Amino acid sequence: MSARSLNRATLIGNIGKDPELRKTPQGTSVCTIRLATTEIFKNRNGERQEVTDWHSVVLWDRLAEIAAELLRKSDKIFVEGKIRTRSFEKDGQRKHFTEIIANKMIILDRKNRDNEKVDLDEPKEETIATDSSDIFGEEEILTSEDVFGSETKTEEKKEEEDNNKLDF
Repeated sequence: MSARSLNRATLIGNIGKDPELRKTPQGTSVCTIRLATTEIFKNRNGERQEVTDWHSVVLWDRLAEIAAELLRKSDKIFVEGKIRTRSFEKDGQRKHFTEIIANKMIILDRKNRDNEKVDLDEPKEETIATDSSDIFGEEEILTSEDVFGSETKTEEKKEEEDNNKLDF
């Protein structure tokens, strides 16, 4: 029996700056997103700690175009994809960086241009497939209700419940 492996990254976080859309010389769309994930916990002294990690997320083809059109700084999204590490040489130094090559994206919470919340609780019926299915399989955009059902808790409710569990 041969050994199998899995390369999958799943992130839920906030976009740090507006997505950057560009085209390859062959005309393929590529969108880069900086995504922040924040872990909140209480340390041994009972003090609340917050640690934020930044991730580079790359989307291709139609998914890249959709992300560049719909997403803005501060939007909360779910992305799933593969972890890739690339390297290059600059000024005689070998540089390495890791990025997530996303094949799925779900918009969880977004703000419109006037900084007001946009209601994403309305279920969307359509799934959008891209042309890069030969690389990743079918790519799609889903609402949070599609993934988590209609009984999802807001981040504030979850944090409040966690704080109530920790406060004895």
